[in-house]
Amino acid sequence: MKAVLVDSNVILDIATNDENWANWSSNAIAQAADEATLVINPLIYAEISSGYSTIEDLEAAVPTTLFRRNDLPYEAAFLAGKSFLQYRKRGGARTSPLPDFYIGAHAAISDLRLLTRDTTRFRSYFPTVELISPN
Repeated sequence: MKAVLVDSNVILDIATNDENWANWSSNAIAQAADEATLVINPLIYAEISSGYSTIEDLEAAVPTTLFRRNDLPYEAAFLAGKSFLQYRKRGGARTSPLPDFYIGAHAAISDLRLLTRDTTRFRSYFPTVELISPN
């Protein structure tokens, strides 16, 4: 089974015990971990780091025994840039974060499934990526 790239929103749901999403995110990660290897990349790591005071606390939240760390391929950087340009040409806001495009491109280039609850951009700009989402 394909490995699963876990988006930061899912990890943060659990870390913050989000009242709307913590249960779904926890169950989704558990099910994905039963089926495949879970993956994070440096961007996801950076996004979730804001919720932790120390790197040790962050490492405890995303242990290497559960989350494999993958580098970001340069091909994904190219695809992210092209997808972001397409988004901007369609009238997308300048404030939209490029990291979301990089995460989608990483999943597409590395043939990873993506566990996320923010599906709109991923479906629009990375249609080949299999999404694991609440809808």
